[in-house]
Amino acid sequence: MKFTLEQKDALSKARAGTLTTDHGTIKTPIFMPVGTVASVKGVHQRELRDEIDPDVILGNTYHLYLRPGTGILEEAGGLHKFMGWNRNILTDSGGYQVYSLSNNRKIKEEGVKFKSHIDGSNHVFTPENVMEIQRVIGADIIMAFDECTPYPCDYDYAKRSMHLTHRWLDRCIAHLDKLPYKYGYSQSFFPIVQGSTYKDLRKQSAEYIASVGAEGNAIGGLSVGEPAEEMYEMAELVCDILPEDKPRYLMGVGTPINILENIALGVDMFDCVMPTRNARNGMLFTAHGTINIKNKKWEADFSPIDEMGITFVDTEYTKAYLRHLFAANEYLGKQIATIHNLGFYLWLVRTARERILAGDFLDWKNKMVQQMDKRL
Repeated sequence: MKFTLEQKDALSKARAGTLTTDHGTIKTPIFMPVGTVASVKGVHQRELRDEIDPDVILGNTYHLYLRPGTGILEEAGGLHKFMGWNRNILTDSGGYQVYSLSNNRKIKEEGVKFKSHIDGSNHVFTPENVMEIQRVIGADIIMAFDECTPYPCDYDYAKRSMHLTHRWLDRCIAHLDKLPYKYGYSQSFFPIVQGSTYKDLRKQSAEYIASVGAEGNAIGGLSVGEPAEEMYEMAELVCDILPEDKPRYLMGVGTPINILENIALGVDMFDCVMPTRNARNGMLFTAHGTINIKNKKWEADFSPIDEMGITFVDTEYTKAYLRHLFAANEYLGKQIATIHNLGFYLWLVRTARERILAGDFLDWKNKMVQQMDKRL
Protein backbone atom coordinates (compact mmCIF):
# COMPACT_ATOMS: atom_id res chain seq x y z
CA MET A 1 0.00 0.00 0.00
CA LYS A 2 1.15 3.52 -0.76
CA PHE A 3 -0.27 6.74 0.72
CA THR A 4 0.49 10.12 -0.82
CA LEU A 5 -0.51 13.29 1.05
CA GLU A 6 -1.47 15.74 -1.71
CA GLN A 7 -2.75 18.82 0.09
CA LYS A 8 -3.22 20.18 3.61
CA ASP A 9 -5.83 22.84 4.28
CA ALA A 10 -4.34 26.13 5.44
CA LEU A 11 -7.10 27.00 7.93
CA SER A 12 -7.83 23.56 9.40
CA LYS A 13 -6.14 20.19 9.73
CA ALA A 14 -8.04 18.69 6.78
CA ARG A 15 -6.03 16.64 4.28
CA ALA A 16 -6.46 15.29 0.77
CA GLY A 17 -4.50 12.19 -0.17
CA THR A 18 -4.34 9.13 -2.37
CA LEU A 19 -4.09 5.60 -1.02
CA THR A 20 -3.13 2.88 -3.52
CA THR A 21 -3.51 -0.88 -3.06
CA ASP A 22 -3.41 -3.85 -5.42
CA HIS A 23 -7.16 -3.34 -6.02
CA GLY A 24 -6.94 0.31 -7.00
CA THR A 25 -6.80 3.89 -5.79
CA ILE A 26 -8.67 5.38 -2.85
CA LYS A 27 -9.02 9.17 -2.87
CA THR A 28 -9.19 10.59 0.64
CA PRO A 29 -11.10 11.79 2.55
CA ILE A 30 -13.25 8.73 1.93
CA PHE A 31 -16.42 7.16 3.31
CA MET A 32 -16.64 3.37 3.14
CA PRO A 33 -20.11 1.82 2.76
CA VAL A 34 -20.57 -1.04 5.22
CA GLY A 35 -20.97 -4.45 3.60
CA THR A 36 -21.21 -6.44 6.82
CA VAL A 37 -22.00 -9.91 5.44
CA ALA A 38 -20.50 -9.54 1.94
CA SER A 39 -23.37 -7.25 0.94
CA VAL A 40 -24.09 -3.56 1.30
CA LYS A 41 -27.61 -4.10 2.55
CA GLY A 42 -30.28 -3.56 -0.09
CA VAL A 43 -27.93 -2.57 -2.93
CA HIS A 44 -26.83 -4.63 -5.93
CA GLN A 45 -23.11 -4.61 -6.67
CA ARG A 46 -24.00 -3.07 -10.06
CA GLU A 47 -25.68 -0.11 -8.37
CA LEU A 48 -22.91 0.14 -5.82
CA ARG A 49 -20.33 0.30 -8.60
CA ASP A 50 -22.18 2.41 -11.18
CA GLU A 51 -24.29 4.81 -9.10
CA ILE A 52 -22.60 5.14 -5.70
CA ASP A 53 -19.11 4.40 -7.01
CA PRO A 54 -17.09 3.94 -3.79
CA ASP A 55 -13.36 3.29 -3.96
CA VAL A 56 -13.59 0.92 -0.97
CA ILE A 57 -16.22 -0.90 1.08
CA LEU A 58 -16.07 -2.54 4.50
CA GLY A 59 -16.64 -6.17 5.50
CA ASN A 60 -16.97 -7.60 8.98
CA THR A 61 -14.69 -10.36 10.27
CA TYR A 62 -17.05 -11.52 13.03
CA HIS A 63 -20.06 -11.92 10.73
CA LEU A 64 -18.12 -13.43 7.81
CA TYR A 65 -16.40 -15.89 10.15
CA LEU A 66 -19.80 -17.13 11.36
CA ARG A 67 -21.50 -17.00 7.96
CA PRO A 68 -20.57 -18.16 5.31
CA GLY A 69 -17.42 -19.24 7.19
CA THR A 70 -13.75 -19.23 6.29
CA GLY A 71 -13.96 -22.55 4.42
CA ILE A 72 -16.43 -21.20 1.87
CA LEU A 73 -14.52 -17.93 1.51
CA GLU A 74 -11.23 -19.70 0.91
CA GLU A 75 -12.79 -22.07 -1.60
CA ALA A 76 -14.27 -19.08 -3.43
CA GLY A 77 -10.85 -17.41 -3.64
CA GLY A 78 -11.49 -14.71 -1.04
CA LEU A 79 -14.16 -12.13 -0.38
CA HIS A 80 -13.59 -10.13 -3.58
CA LYS A 81 -14.43 -13.11 -5.78
CA PHE A 82 -17.14 -14.43 -3.46
CA MET A 83 -19.16 -11.22 -3.66
CA GLY A 84 -18.14 -10.14 -7.17
CA TRP A 85 -16.38 -6.92 -6.09
CA ASN A 86 -13.07 -6.03 -7.74
CA ARG A 87 -12.35 -2.83 -5.84
CA ASN A 88 -10.89 -2.30 -2.38
CA ILE A 89 -12.24 -3.96 0.76
CA LEU A 90 -11.38 -3.23 4.40
CA THR A 91 -12.29 -5.68 7.16
CA ASP A 92 -12.61 -4.77 10.81
CA SER A 93 -11.33 -7.34 13.26
CA GLY A 94 -14.48 -8.20 15.19
CA GLY A 95 -13.47 -6.16 18.24
CA TYR A 96 -16.55 -3.97 18.04
CA GLN A 97 -18.89 -6.95 17.71
CA VAL A 98 -17.25 -8.49 20.77
CA TYR A 99 -17.98 -5.21 22.58
CA SER A 100 -21.62 -5.32 21.47
CA LEU A 101 -21.99 -8.92 22.71
CA SER A 102 -21.34 -7.85 26.31
CA ASN A 103 -23.84 -10.36 27.74
CA ASN A 104 -22.45 -13.28 25.72
CA ARG A 105 -18.66 -12.99 25.95
CA LYS A 106 -15.73 -13.23 28.35
CA ILE A 107 -12.54 -11.25 27.80
CA LYS A 108 -9.25 -12.74 29.01
CA GLU A 109 -5.60 -12.23 28.21
CA GLU A 110 -5.65 -15.04 25.67
CA GLY A 111 -8.60 -13.61 23.77
CA VAL A 112 -12.39 -13.52 23.84
CA LYS A 113 -14.83 -16.36 24.30
CA PHE A 114 -18.25 -15.56 22.85
CA LYS A 115 -21.53 -17.11 21.80
CA SER A 116 -22.75 -16.77 18.23
CA HIS A 117 -25.76 -14.47 17.90
CA ILE A 118 -27.03 -16.89 15.24
CA ASP A 119 -27.20 -20.22 17.06
CA GLY A 120 -25.60 -19.74 20.47
CA SER A 121 -22.54 -21.85 19.61
CA ASN A 122 -19.29 -21.13 21.44
CA HIS A 123 -16.29 -19.52 19.72
CA VAL A 124 -12.96 -17.93 20.59
CA PHE A 125 -11.24 -14.95 19.00
CA THR A 126 -7.54 -14.44 19.71
CA PRO A 127 -5.16 -11.96 18.08
CA GLU A 128 -3.63 -14.89 16.22
CA ASN A 129 -6.74 -16.51 14.79
CA VAL A 130 -8.28 -13.15 13.89
CA MET A 131 -5.20 -12.49 11.73
CA GLU A 132 -5.65 -15.93 10.15
CA ILE A 133 -9.34 -15.27 9.49
CA GLN A 134 -8.58 -11.93 7.85
CA ARG A 135 -5.92 -13.54 5.66
CA VAL A 136 -8.58 -15.99 4.45
CA ILE A 137 -11.17 -13.25 3.90
CA GLY A 138 -8.55 -11.47 1.83
CA ALA A 139 -9.40 -7.79 2.35
CA ASP A 140 -6.92 -5.18 1.13
CA ILE A 141 -6.81 -3.50 4.56
CA ILE A 142 -7.13 -5.53 7.75
CA MET A 143 -7.42 -4.42 11.36
CA ALA A 144 -5.73 -5.40 14.60
CA PHE A 145 -7.79 -7.24 17.20
CA ASP A 146 -8.70 -4.82 19.98
CA GLU A 147 -11.14 -4.30 22.80
CA CYS A 148 -13.62 -1.47 22.28
CA THR A 149 -14.48 0.02 25.66
CA PRO A 150 -18.05 1.17 26.38
CA TYR A 151 -19.13 4.70 27.26
CA PRO A 152 -19.13 5.71 30.00
CA CYS A 153 -16.12 3.75 31.15
CA ASP A 154 -14.20 4.24 34.40
CA TYR A 155 -10.56 5.21 34.14
CA ASP A 156 -9.06 2.02 35.58
CA TYR A 157 -11.00 -0.20 33.20
CA ALA A 158 -10.12 1.99 30.23
CA LYS A 159 -6.44 1.83 31.19
CA ARG A 160 -6.42 -1.97 31.60
CA SER A 161 -8.31 -2.38 28.33
CA MET A 162 -5.90 -0.10 26.46
CA HIS A 163 -2.87 -2.05 27.65
CA LEU A 164 -4.62 -5.31 26.69
CA THR A 165 -5.25 -3.89 23.21
CA HIS A 166 -1.54 -3.01 22.96
CA ARG A 167 -0.46 -6.51 24.02
CA TRP A 168 -2.90 -8.02 21.55
CA LEU A 169 -1.45 -5.73 18.87
CA ASP A 170 2.04 -7.10 19.50
CA ARG A 171 0.68 -10.62 19.10
CA CYS A 172 -1.18 -9.67 15.90
CA ILE A 173 2.02 -8.33 14.35
CA ALA A 174 4.15 -11.29 15.42
CA HIS A 175 1.65 -13.79 14.00
CA LEU A 176 0.89 -11.85 10.83
CA ASP A 177 4.56 -11.96 9.91
CA LYS A 178 4.28 -15.76 9.74
CA LEU A 179 1.21 -15.80 7.47
CA PRO A 180 1.72 -15.57 3.69
CA TYR A 181 -0.77 -13.73 1.48
CA LYS A 182 -3.35 -16.10 0.03
CA TYR A 183 -4.64 -14.73 -3.25
CA GLY A 184 -1.71 -13.13 -5.06
CA TYR A 185 -2.10 -9.59 -3.69
CA SER A 186 -0.89 -7.86 -0.54
CA GLN A 187 -2.77 -6.78 2.57
CA SER A 188 -2.12 -3.70 4.70
CA PHE A 189 -2.47 -3.80 8.48
CA PHE A 190 -3.87 -0.99 10.67
CA PRO A 191 -3.55 -0.98 14.49
CA ILE A 192 -6.23 0.77 16.56
CA VAL A 193 -5.89 3.56 19.13
CA GLN A 194 -8.03 3.10 22.25
CA GLY A 195 -8.23 4.87 25.63
CA SER A 196 -11.91 5.86 25.93
CA THR A 197 -12.35 9.63 26.49
CA TYR A 198 -9.31 10.08 28.77
CA LYS A 199 -6.73 12.41 27.26
CA ASP A 200 -3.69 10.81 28.90
CA LEU A 201 -4.75 7.32 27.80
CA ARG A 202 -5.50 8.44 24.24
CA LYS A 203 -2.11 10.16 24.08
CA GLN A 204 -0.33 7.07 25.41
CA SER A 205 -2.19 4.76 23.03
CA ALA A 206 -1.62 7.00 20.00
CA GLU A 207 2.10 7.13 20.75
CA TYR A 208 2.24 3.34 21.11
CA ILE A 209 0.33 2.76 17.87
CA ALA A 210 2.49 5.32 16.03
CA SER A 211 5.65 3.55 17.23
CA VAL A 212 4.59 0.32 15.51
CA GLY A 213 5.18 1.87 12.09
CA ALA A 214 2.14 0.30 10.38
CA GLU A 215 1.01 1.36 6.92
CA GLY A 216 -2.02 3.14 8.36
CA ASN A 217 -3.65 3.74 11.73
CA ALA A 218 -7.17 3.62 13.12
CA ILE A 219 -8.98 5.35 15.97
CA GLY A 220 -11.48 3.11 17.78
CA GLY A 221 -13.72 3.36 20.81
CA LEU A 222 -15.48 6.56 19.71
CA SER A 223 -19.05 7.09 18.51
CA VAL A 224 -20.17 4.68 21.25
CA GLY A 225 -22.43 7.14 23.07
CA GLU A 226 -20.10 9.94 24.09
CA PRO A 227 -21.03 13.58 23.32
CA ALA A 228 -19.87 14.77 19.91
CA GLU A 229 -17.54 17.35 21.47
CA GLU A 230 -15.69 14.61 23.37
CA MET A 231 -15.36 12.62 20.15
CA TYR A 232 -13.86 15.63 18.39
CA GLU A 233 -11.50 16.35 21.27
CA MET A 234 -10.17 12.77 21.28
CA ALA A 235 -9.90 12.62 17.49
CA GLU A 236 -7.94 15.87 17.32
CA LEU A 237 -5.57 14.80 20.10
CA VAL A 238 -4.88 11.47 18.39
CA CYS A 239 -4.50 12.93 14.88
CA ASP A 240 -1.91 15.36 16.23
CA ILE A 241 0.19 12.37 17.35
CA LEU A 242 -0.31 9.82 14.56
CA PRO A 243 2.20 10.15 11.71
CA GLU A 244 1.28 12.64 9.02
CA ASP A 245 2.38 10.39 6.17
CA LYS A 246 -0.02 7.54 7.05
CA PRO A 247 -3.81 7.41 6.54
CA ARG A 248 -5.99 7.86 9.63
CA TYR A 249 -9.23 5.90 9.92
CA LEU A 250 -11.92 6.87 12.46
CA MET A 251 -14.00 3.75 12.96
CA GLY A 252 -17.80 3.78 13.04
CA VAL A 253 -18.32 7.52 12.48
CA GLY A 254 -20.91 8.85 11.84
CA THR A 255 -23.41 11.57 10.83
CA PRO A 256 -22.59 13.84 7.89
CA ILE A 257 -21.77 16.61 10.37
CA ASN A 258 -19.51 14.25 12.39
CA ILE A 259 -17.65 13.37 9.21
CA LEU A 260 -17.04 16.96 8.13
CA GLU A 261 -15.91 18.02 11.61
CA ASN A 262 -13.49 15.08 11.84
CA ILE A 263 -12.13 15.75 8.35
CA ALA A 264 -11.30 19.23 9.65
CA LEU A 265 -9.34 17.57 12.48
CA GLY A 266 -7.19 15.44 10.18
CA VAL A 267 -9.12 12.19 9.70
CA ASP A 268 -8.96 10.54 6.25
CA MET A 269 -11.25 7.49 6.36
CA PHE A 270 -14.71 6.77 7.77
CA ASP A 271 -17.35 4.04 7.89
CA CYS A 272 -20.78 3.84 9.47
CA VAL A 273 -24.03 1.90 9.12
CA MET A 274 -26.02 5.11 9.59
CA PRO A 275 -26.72 5.95 5.92
CA THR A 276 -28.02 2.45 5.15
CA ARG A 277 -29.80 1.79 8.45
CA ASN A 278 -31.49 5.17 8.53
CA ALA A 279 -32.49 4.82 4.89
CA ARG A 280 -34.38 1.62 5.63
CA ASN A 281 -36.32 3.55 8.30
CA GLY A 282 -37.16 6.41 5.94
CA MET A 283 -34.55 8.92 7.15
CA LEU A 284 -32.80 10.69 4.26
CA PHE A 285 -29.72 12.89 4.43
CA THR A 286 -29.58 15.93 2.16
CA ALA A 287 -27.42 19.03 1.82
CA HIS A 288 -30.16 21.08 3.53
CA GLY A 289 -30.97 18.73 6.42
CA THR A 290 -32.58 15.38 7.18
CA ILE A 291 -35.96 14.22 5.91
CA ASN A 292 -38.31 11.67 7.44
CA ILE A 293 -39.88 10.61 4.18
CA LYS A 294 -42.70 8.80 6.03
CA ASN A 295 -44.16 12.12 7.20
CA LYS A 296 -47.48 13.13 5.63
CA LYS A 297 -46.03 16.53 4.67
CA TRP A 298 -44.27 14.85 1.71
CA GLU A 299 -47.41 13.13 0.39
CA ALA A 300 -47.94 15.64 -2.45
CA ASP A 301 -44.41 17.07 -2.67
CA PHE A 302 -43.25 16.44 -6.22
CA SER A 303 -39.85 18.09 -5.77
CA PRO A 304 -36.63 16.04 -5.99
CA ILE A 305 -35.37 14.28 -2.87
CA ASP A 306 -32.49 16.76 -2.55
CA GLU A 307 -33.31 20.43 -3.20
CA MET A 308 -29.82 20.97 -4.61
CA GLY A 309 -30.81 18.66 -7.45
CA ILE A 310 -28.13 16.15 -6.45
CA THR A 311 -29.35 12.70 -7.43
CA PHE A 312 -27.56 9.42 -6.90
CA VAL A 313 -30.10 7.07 -8.44
CA ASP A 314 -30.79 6.43 -12.11
CA THR A 315 -34.09 8.35 -11.98
CA GLU A 316 -34.81 11.63 -10.20
CA TYR A 317 -37.53 10.34 -7.89
CA THR A 318 -39.77 12.78 -6.04
CA LYS A 319 -40.44 12.94 -2.33
CA ALA A 320 -44.08 12.07 -2.96
CA TYR A 321 -43.20 8.89 -4.85
CA LEU A 322 -40.67 7.77 -2.26
CA ARG A 323 -43.16 8.44 0.57
CA HIS A 324 -45.74 6.36 -1.31
CA LEU A 325 -43.32 3.43 -1.55
CA PHE A 326 -42.68 3.53 2.20
CA ALA A 327 -46.40 3.85 2.95
CA ALA A 328 -47.05 0.80 0.75
CA ASN A 329 -44.16 -1.07 2.39
CA GLU A 330 -42.61 -1.53 -1.05
CA TYR A 331 -39.00 -2.78 -0.94
CA LEU A 332 -38.03 -0.41 -3.73
CA GLY A 333 -38.51 2.52 -1.33
CA LYS A 334 -35.80 1.25 1.01
CA GLN A 335 -33.52 0.57 -1.93
CA ILE A 336 -33.90 4.06 -3.40
CA ALA A 337 -33.39 5.63 0.04
CA THR A 338 -30.27 3.54 0.64
CA ILE A 339 -28.72 4.48 -2.70
CA HIS A 340 -29.56 8.12 -2.05
CA ASN A 341 -27.98 8.19 1.43
CA LEU A 342 -24.83 6.36 0.38
CA GLY A 343 -24.55 8.58 -2.67
CA PHE A 344 -24.92 11.66 -0.49
CA TYR A 345 -22.18 10.51 1.90
CA LEU A 346 -19.82 9.86 -1.03
CA TRP A 347 -20.73 13.22 -2.57
CA LEU A 348 -20.00 14.91 0.77
CA VAL A 349 -16.48 13.49 1.21
CA ARG A 350 -15.63 13.98 -2.46
CA THR A 351 -16.74 17.60 -2.32
CA ALA A 352 -14.72 18.02 0.90
CA ARG A 353 -11.70 16.72 -1.00
CA GLU A 354 -12.32 19.17 -3.86
CA ARG A 355 -12.57 22.03 -1.37
CA ILE A 356 -9.35 21.00 0.37
CA LEU A 357 -7.55 20.95 -2.96
CA ALA A 358 -9.10 24.30 -3.90
CA GLY A 359 -8.11 25.90 -0.57
CA ASP A 360 -11.58 26.90 0.68
CA PHE A 361 -12.57 23.84 2.73
CA LEU A 362 -13.20 25.52 6.10
CA ASP A 363 -15.72 28.09 4.85
CA TRP A 364 -17.56 25.40 2.89
CA LYS A 365 -17.51 23.01 5.86
CA ASN A 366 -18.95 25.60 8.23
CA LYS A 367 -21.72 26.43 5.76
CA MET A 368 -22.56 22.75 5.20
CA VAL A 369 -22.65 21.97 8.92
CA GLN A 370 -25.13 24.81 9.45
CA GLN A 371 -27.29 23.69 6.51
CA MET A 372 -27.34 19.99 7.42
CA ASP A 373 -28.18 20.57 11.10
CA LYS A 374 -31.90 20.76 10.40
CA ARG A 375 -34.96 18.53 10.28
CA LEU A 376 -36.91 19.35 7.15
